[in-house]
Amino acid sequence: MAYDPGAIDAALAAAVGDEPALIAELRLAFVESAQRGLVALEAAQDDDEWRGAAARLKGLAASFGAVRLMALATQAAELPHDAALLAKLRRSIDRL
Repeated sequence: MAYDPGAIDAALAAAVGDEPALIAELRLAFVESAQRGLVALEAAQDDDEWRGAAARLKGLAASFGAVRLMALATQAAELPHDAALLAKLRRSIDRL
């Protein structure tokens, strides 16, 4: 699954129109929220906390059209505390 750098911007443009400054602001808010989601996964004390954080990250990704991140968050919900998957999530968020 490849990362589509235009998907998020296209989703934002569809929502707010041709407003480059607003798109940039919303993109930044999305990236910051995704980073907080990753921190929540890393801090999860048990499987339920992990699954909850993964579900929130999946919903966030879906809202912005970040398909790869959404797929990884879906996998994370099924594989609590998987270090390799956590690393993939980190890389995916870093690419945003």
